[in-house]
Order: sequence, then C-alpha cells, then structure tokens
Amino acid sequence: MRRVTLFVNGSARNGKVVAVYGTLSDLLSVASNKLGIKATSVYNGKGGLIDDIALIRDDDVLFVCEGEPFIDPQSDGRAQEELTGAHTDWLTLNVGGRYFTTTRSTLVNKEPDSMLAHMFKDKDAWGNKQDHRGAFLIDRSPEYFEPILNYLRHGQLIVNDGINLLGVLEEARFFGIDSLIEHLEVAIKNSQPAEDHSPISRKEFVRFLLATPTKSELRCQGLNFSGADLSRLDLRYINFKMANLSRCNLAHANLCCANLERADLSGSVLDCANLQGVKMLCSNAEGASLKGCNFEDPSGLKANLEGANLKGVDMEGSQMTGINLRVATLKNAKLKNCNLRGATLAGTDLENCDLSGCDLQEANLRGSNVKGAIFEEMLTPLHMSQSVR
Repeated sequence: MRRVTLFVNGSARNGKVVAVYGTLSDLLSVASNKLGIKATSVYNGKGGLIDDIALIRDDDVLFVCEGEPFIDPQSDGRAQEELTGAHTDWLTLNVGGRYFTTTRSTLVNKEPDSMLAHMFKDKDAWGNKQDHRGAFLIDRSPEYFEPILNYLRHGQLIVNDGINLLGVLEEARFFGIDSLIEHLEVAIKNSQPAEDHSPISRKEFVRFLLATPTKSELRCQGLNFSGADLSRLDLRYINFKMANLSRCNLAHANLCCANLERADLSGSVLDCANLQGVKMLCSNAEGASLKGCNFEDPSGLKANLEGANLKGVDMEGSQMTGINLRVATLKNAKLKNCNLRGATLAGTDLENCDLSGCDLQEANLRGSNVKGAIFEEMLTPLHMSQSVR
C-alpha cells in the first residue's frame, strides 16, 4: 500500500494524506470525498498528467483538478487570480526613485480605462520593467503621483501644502484619470485670486500722491476710481488717460494740465475745479457737473475738449476763454453765464443748449448745430460770420 498527499489544483494548503489502492478511478473518488471537489484528473508536482495508478510512488504529492489545466502552486497564486478575476495582490512601484506599495485593485478598479489600469490589469501585459527590488519602474514625479494614488485609494483629492496643483493635473492627464482631472480643474480655478476690479479709494490714492515727487508725472492710466472722493486734491499733470472716474467727487480739485483723454467722467462732480490746460479729448462727461470751473490759463495754454461727450453737463458760470470744444457734443447742456471768448465751437452739437448770458465774442461756431439753443441776454452780439461755414 502506498500513501500520497493530495492538494486542490494550484494550492499548497489543506492537503490530505490518503492510501492508494485499486484503480485511478478509485483514487479520484477518494480525492473527491476528501477535498470536497469533483475530481477528474491528477497531476504530479511538475504538472505531469497521471493516467495510470502504477505511476504513483509512495509519498508523492499530487494535485487534483476538476478539468482545468494544471496550476503551479509556486507562482504565488497568479494563475488562480487569473481564473477567478481577483486582483488583490500587493505591488511596489518605483516612481522617480520613490517607492509606493499598493494593491492591484487600487490601480485598476477606480479608473478602469486609465493608463495605470491598463498597465496592471493583466499581469505582464505591458512588460513593465522592474528594478533590483522587484518594484515596477515608472518615470514620473513622485510628489505629483502621490495625490493621484491616494485619490485612487479613497476617492478624495488631498494635496499637501507646497504641491503645485498644475503638476498634479498634468500627471492626472498623463495617466488618464478623467474624474480626477475635473476635480483638479475646479480646485485650480478656486485657488486663483479673484480679479480685483474694485475702485481705488481716496485713502489709497493719497498714499500714492504722498509717495510721488511733485515733479514726477503720476501714471494712473486706465485705473478705476469710480465713486471715489478726490475733492480738493492737487492732481496737476497726472495721467488719467482712459481712467474710470465716473461718479467721482472732484470738486475744487486742481487738475491743471491733467490728461483726461478718453476718461470716463460721467456723473462726476467737478464744481469749481481748476481745469487750466486740461486735455479731455474724446472723454465722456455726460451728466457731469462742472459749475464754476476755470479752464482759462493766463499763460495762454488752452484746455482741449475736442470730441468730448458733454451731453447734459452743467457748466454754468465757468471760465472757458479760448477753450477747444470742436465737434464736441453739448446737447441739452447748461452753459449759462459762461465766458466763451475765442472758444472753438466749430462742428459742435449745441442742440437745446442753454447759452443765455454767455460771452461768445470771437467764438467760432462755424458748422455747429444750434437747433433749439438759447442765446438770451448775450453779453456781446453774435455775428453771422461766427456761425456760417
């Protein structure tokens, strides 16, 4: 009588020692009862199929199967996992010189269509290179790979301080982790500082003024001062070109020779402001208040408001000797009692403009639109030559 040790195909555990007698069918029957399977064939330790009981020797180790091919128990259960679909074996990754240990299911299950899933779903399918320790080599940045691996583990995006989200995003795109890409794009957008379009306050601007030498031109081109209180400040020679000064309080401010070209002054208050030699070409001052302003420079420097939008402005009592208002729009404006001696109003839209009490001596109104304009109580008579082209 001979005795052998029987194992289920592919396993080296829970073996059964049985006596061999009779035929091969008798051995298969005993194996079925002992191992709880429906035994159909027997293999030796090297995978050889035994088809005759005479080939069995005393103390042989045999593997019983139910019809499937022989599975080597020394392969760490790889074949068994391939048959069952299980992917719970542990893997070590060498990412840029740093080691990460994880399970195959972590790399495969969360994002089955990613590059990592294709690399490790089927063993050796990609022929991944391994280092001397058996770790799979991946030539990527370890600091950016770690948040990706943690996301695959628990589904949450966690990035330590000092890690650039853009680097993690590029790694996610490289490995094809689509759901993580969406999370990262939102996180990057939320981390960006909001664009600051808030207007500059009086306190901030005064600080700028105090830090600037009096002979230096302060560049405020395109800045937003909307609604700011800049009244009574010395703003001489400052460049406000294309700045937003809408609804500003500039009453009694000194804007001598300031550049307000294409600036937005709509709704602003400039009452009693000093505007000698100011440049306001194509500026928008619709609805602004400029009562009692001084545009007259004794040195002969003329204020230039050519092409400005001055619809509905109130300029009552302003000194505007020699001012250039060529092709400006003064529709519905109030210019009562203004000094407009020698002013250039050629091509100016003066429709419904109140010019009562004005001094228009030597003013040029050629080609201007004076429909509905009021010329009552004129200080000097308006000659035909002043208004004819």
